[in-house]
Amino acid sequence: MDLLLPIIKPYAWGSREALARLQGRTTPAAGPEAELWMGAHPSGPAGLTRDGRATTLLDVVTDDPHAELGTECAERFGGRLPFLLKVLAAEQPLSIQVHPDQEQARAGFAAQASDGGRGPYVDDWPKPELLYALTRFEVLAGFRDREEAARLLRGLEVEALRPVIGLLHAGTDERALSAALRALLEWPPEARADLVHSVVSSCRRAAGSTGPAAAAYGAVVRMSRHHPGDLGLVASLLLDHRVLEPGEALFMPAGGLHAYVHGVGLELLANSDNVLRAGLTTKEVNVPELLRITNPAVRVPAVMPTRVQGPGSTWLYDCPAAEFALYRTDLDGSRIPLVPAAGPRIAFCLDGSASLRATAAGSTPVRLGPGTSCFLPDSDGEALVEGNGTLFVATVGRRPDRRDTPAQPSVPLI
Repeated sequence: MDLLLPIIKPYAWGSREALARLQGRTTPAAGPEAELWMGAHPSGPAGLTRDGRATTLLDVVTDDPHAELGTECAERFGGRLPFLLKVLAAEQPLSIQVHPDQEQARAGFAAQASDGGRGPYVDDWPKPELLYALTRFEVLAGFRDREEAARLLRGLEVEALRPVIGLLHAGTDERALSAALRALLEWPPEARADLVHSVVSSCRRAAGSTGPAAAAYGAVVRMSRHHPGDLGLVASLLLDHRVLEPGEALFMPAGGLHAYVHGVGLELLANSDNVLRAGLTTKEVNVPELLRITNPAVRVPAVMPTRVQGPGSTWLYDCPAAEFALYRTDLDGSRIPLVPAAGPRIAFCLDGSASLRATAAGSTPVRLGPGTSCFLPDSDGEALVEGNGTLFVATVGRRPDRRDTPAQPSVPLI
C-alpha cells in the first residue's frame, strides 16, 4: 500500500482555490490548478516511495504488472493500469471535445506513428469517462433531440442560422445533427465573427426569459466571456445543457460530444489522454477528426449508485466500461472491509480521515486526510478501513460476463 503524490495539471481553465482548499494548502494557489491526477499515465504518473526509493506508479506497475494489477487485469490490459482517477476544478469552460473508442484510438495512433508521430493522439487507448459532481457542476453532454435543437436556434431569430435549422429538420436524427454540427464548425471564415456576435447578442436577450431554454442561452453568454468570437459558442447550442448536483454522476461514452462548463468533480476514466477538440480552447483544434469520431447517437446517461451488500455504507457507480468502476464508502467510525477486496485500487479521501491496512502479515497502515490518496496493489489482497468521512475507491471494471452484485470481502472485522 503506497501513499500517492498526485500530479497537478496547471491548465488555464483551472481554479486557484479548489484543489488547494481540498488538500489543505494556502489559497489562492500561485496559478490555475485544473486537474489532480492519481494514476499511471505517462503524461503525469503519480509519485510514491517503494522500499525507501522515490519512484512513480507507472514504473512500479511496469516493473511487475502481475503483482501490482493481478494476473487477470494484467493480461486483459497488456500490463497497464487501466484507469486514471482525477479531480477536475473547472473555473472556466473546457473545450468542446470528444474521445475515441478502442478501435479509433489504435488506428489513429498507428497512423500517426507511420507519419512521424504528428497528430492529436497521445496514446492508443479509448477514453470513456465517469464524472461525479463534488459541487454543482455545469456540463454540455451529448446532443439534444434535433427538434429541440432547431427550436433553440430558431428562438434566437438569427437569419444566418436558417440553413442550419433546415438541416436539423431534414433526415434522421443522427444525420441531421451531424450535418448541423459540420455546418457550424466549417462556417466560412469571413462570416464567423458576425455569426458569433449575432448569436451571443441574441442569447444575452433570451437568457433573461423564463422559458426552458434560458439556462442554455445563459451558458453561451458566460462562456463567451472566456472565448469571445469562438464558433464553439454557437455549436454548444446543439448539446444538452445540464447541471449536476453534488453526488450526481454521469457516464460519457466514447464518441459523445461534450464540454464541462464549471464546477469541481471527481473524474474516473480509462487510462488515456486522447482528446479531439473543436472550440472553446486555446489548444489545438482538429475539426475534421472530431467530426469523424463524434457519434450523435451516443447518449450520456446519469449513473445511479447501487448499495453494496455487507458491513458499512458502500455504493457502486457502475458503468459499461471495462477499464474502471467507482465505489464510495461513507465512513462512520466503524472498522470495515474495504470494497473491493482485490485488484488494483486507488483510494481517495474526499473529507474527514481514513486509515487503511492490508490484512497480510507485516502490512503497514496508511492514513489518509482530505485530498490524499493511496494505491493498493492486487498483491495486498483484502484490506480494512476505518475513520470518519468519505472515501472513494477506483478500480478495474468487472468483466462483461460478471456484471452482478459485487463480491464481498471475506476478512473478519477485527
